[in-house]
Amino acid sequence: VRSTRPDVAFAHNVTSRFQQNPGDIHWTTVKNILKYLRNTKDMFLVYRCDLKRELRSAKQSIFATSSTEAEYIVAFDASKEAVWVRKFISRLDVVPTIEETISMYCDNTGATAIANVSGITKGATHFRAKVHYLREVIEFGDIKLEKVQTYDNLADPFTKALAFPKDSEHTRNIGMLPCSSLM
Repeated sequence: VRSTRPDVAFAHNVTSRFQQNPGDIHWTTVKNILKYLRNTKDMFLVYRCDLKRELRSAKQSIFATSSTEAEYIVAFDASKEAVWVRKFISRLDVVPTIEETISMYCDNTGATAIANVSGITKGATHFRAKVHYLREVIEFGDIKLEKVQTYDNLADPFTKALAFPKDSEHTRNIGMLPCSSLM
């Protein structure tokens, strides 16, 4: 399910799971989403040239036995993609080679510790190849995996319901602004 409004992405995703057999609570939720959209129809996403982050959220297609493992596997997948994009752009010879380290953010302390501190592999033996790959790209300077505090994680509106003030703050910080703010 795709949503062009990041501020309702989570609600849209959850309610879409009940399309086949919606109950009264689902219809009420959909009506609330539509009311919210009606009241925020002047909002739009602003792409600033200084925004050097990509926000992405996806339902995981893998089974993980812990949140640390799940977050680590996501960081591994994202690092593979980031390194591939960097190599692809470099081989095009259209723009100068991208030499800067790519910053990636993770709100899971265990996952960032496994990635950044060699020797920590407790509980990570069954996904050891992923551990070694991510550590290697970090050591080579291709990727920098940084801890982001859960409270400051801009991806949260994509993955969970937030209180209105925090949701509003994150929505504004990812570049979703009312039309009136640009006039």
